[in-house]
Amino acid sequence: MDADRSAARMELAPVSPATTRLGWIGVGVMGRSMAGRLLDAGFGLTVFSRRRESAAELLARGAVWAGSPRAVATASDVVFAMVGHPADVRAVVLGPEGALAGLAPGGILVDHTTSAPDLAEAIAAAATDRGIRALDAPVSGGDKGAREGTLTVMVGGDAAAREALAACWRATAGTVVACGGPGAGQRTKLANQIAIASGMIGMCEALLYAHRAGLDLETTLRALAPGAAGSWSLTNLAPRILRGDFAPGFMVEHLVKDLRIALDECRRMGIDLPGLALAESLYGGILAQGRGRMGTQALVLALAQQSRLAWPTAPPPQPA
Repeated sequence: MDADRSAARMELAPVSPATTRLGWIGVGVMGRSMAGRLLDAGFGLTVFSRRRESAAELLARGAVWAGSPRAVATASDVVFAMVGHPADVRAVVLGPEGALAGLAPGGILVDHTTSAPDLAEAIAAAATDRGIRALDAPVSGGDKGAREGTLTVMVGGDAAAREALAACWRATAGTVVACGGPGAGQRTKLANQIAIASGMIGMCEALLYAHRAGLDLETTLRALAPGAAGSWSLTNLAPRILRGDFAPGFMVEHLVKDLRIALDECRRMGIDLPGLALAESLYGGILAQGRGRMGTQALVLALAQQSRLAWPTAPPPQPA
């Protein structure tokens, strides 16, 4: 066994603000809040994003800018990535200027992006060859969970690396679940997205029915939320719909990406999930309408349009 592989099997000391340099790649809606909570916990942080202005708030709070994912990794002991799509993950992790090219043996790479399980497995294998431990660790809980540090993290990969990151998890997460080996975190997150997408259809259809039936929607929510119909989406997203708030806690385009990865997995496994296929079709329609950067609660607008109804809090039409 060569030295790199021996290093990968060594016991890991727990990370701490005093001894561990952190890096963060990708500062969108979720990543910005998660990285900010690591700064709040006292960690030094080196950051990279496609647009430097996206990181302005973090830089003002003491984070250090790096010009590439590789440069982030060179300056870090642990690197977190949270980007948009599997192609982005491949580029920022495995590319010539990616994190694995800069991270030293003994380092840890954590991918928080919801991505393809087979890509997570490939990253873990490439990392092991370099004496690095890689975790696929997608999250659930939306922008609210990211801001408040209450996310659920679904971790696939090395147990020692997961345990060594306890201080980071305390800053960003309320629940951390060890899901299995490489790729298991991503597969668990896909199960989560399948459940959420079908549940969103039910929640939005219930609101549309209540509106058309002439019910007071605030009263309807108070009646539904404590009972068997209650859900995270009903509690957190339905009030946004009633306020006309369609800003993204999680973008439609990212959910469509997740659902299409899940459908690819289902085809590979030879299983048929009609609810998943319906959700992908409905959300794909929203994407085709140019609403991909709205929050997933925008589904109610598409369902209202199908029924030729005007949703009372719909945003004004975009200019042509």
